[in-house]
Order: sequence, then structure tokens, then C-alpha cells
Amino acid sequence: MAPSPPARRPDALTLEVVELIGEVVARFHEDYEDAAAAYALTGAQARLLSLLSLEPLPMRKLANRLKCEPSNVTGIVDRLEARGLAERRPDPADRRVKLAAATEEGRRVAKGLREGLRFAREPLAGLTEEERGVLRGLLRRMVGPADADDRHPSDDGD
Repeated sequence: MAPSPPARRPDALTLEVVELIGEVVARFHEDYEDAAAAYALTGAQARLLSLLSLEPLPMRKLANRLKCEPSNVTGIVDRLEARGLAERRPDPADRRVKLAAATEEGRRVAKGLREGLRFAREPLAGLTEEERGVLRGLLRRMVGPADADDRHPSDDGD
């Protein structure tokens, strides 16, 4: 097997873009944690509730989307369930599988979380619809092709 070629040093523009992406991620997480705290939720609870507000999901798929162990998801769903924000129900397609779903109150809280994200909303509002479309396309290219099962419902239309 031939040795791999030596890695090239990133150019200045690439390094600046990487730094800016890091800053965007840090600000988004900070804003998300603040929005979650306003509802006495942890960031992980808020992220899970936001996913459930879109559609009921099996625990394993939630774990994949949150990039954590299924046992962690079980604990998060337990805590959301205790607060009346989520519930477990049988999967109509396979009654052996349990789906986690947001309750009506959970969907209301998830909507409030989305509306409370200032960082994600304010800078994007300063971009035109065309600029937001270009940004979305570039971010999708960076992320790469997604597993069809993990695509968000709003991803289907461009």
C-alpha cells in the first residue's frame, strides 16, 4: 500500500472560514442553552423536544440524531415525560417499537424555544432569501449527503 500524500496546510481563507464556523457554532449553542434555560430545560432536553415536535421518533433514531447512546435518550425522554412534555407510544408499524412523541404542551414549548433563538434568527433576517438559499446549499455541501431516514421534513423542497 502506498503511503498517503503529505497533508497540505490550509490557506489563510480556509483557516478564517473554519474560525468563523467555530464562532457561529459557539454562539448558536450559547443561545440554545439560554433559550432552554428559560423553560428550565437542559440543552439536550431542548434539542430532543425540538426533534419530537416535528414527528414521533423511535428511541434509536433519536440517539442517532443526537449523536448519543440510546440509554441517554431514555433518561432524557423520562425527564420530559415526567414534566408532561413528551410521551411514549407504540409504533403503529411495529408494536414492539416505542416512539417518543411531544405532547401538545411539548410542541408549545418547542415552538417557544425556536422563537427564542435570537442568534439564529437575527443575522439570517439580514440576508435576502436568495442569500439564505445559497448559504443553505453551501452548508448542505459541507455536511454531505444525509441518510434519507434522518432528513428533516422541510429538507425535501428547495
